[in-house]
Amino acid sequence: MVERTNRPKDNRREKGAAAEQAACSYLASRGYAIKDRNWRCRSGELDIVAEMGQLLVIVEVRSRSISTRFGTAAESVDIRKIKQIRNTALAYLHYKQQVEREIRFDVVAIELDSERRAASLQHIEGAF
Repeated sequence: MVERTNRPKDNRREKGAAAEQAACSYLASRGYAIKDRNWRCRSGELDIVAEMGQLLVIVEVRSRSISTRFGTAAESVDIRKIKQIRNTALAYLHYKQQVEREIRFDVVAIELDSERRAASLQHIEGAF
């Protein structure tokens, strides 16, 4: 068996996990109650499901390295991704039997430094 080092997929997963943890910490410090993380079904995955009072907030976490040239993390949420998140949120509401719940879609965009710490964080409420 050959062991590979510097696996890009693992590196990407680690960056994503670091960004999601930073987003959860930020949201919790602002009074959000984190209900679910990485909830999956056939249509996709919800990064964070949180509550603020009676409002259910679906949070898409996007991250970029500081040195990237491919646009901001927030700009990476395109129409295809929005559609996927909305469909997955609908499945979540049905699964949790909360179809009548008031819902909002937010984006937390994070720039990570070379040590996977949040260098900047932008919370966009009602992003889509």
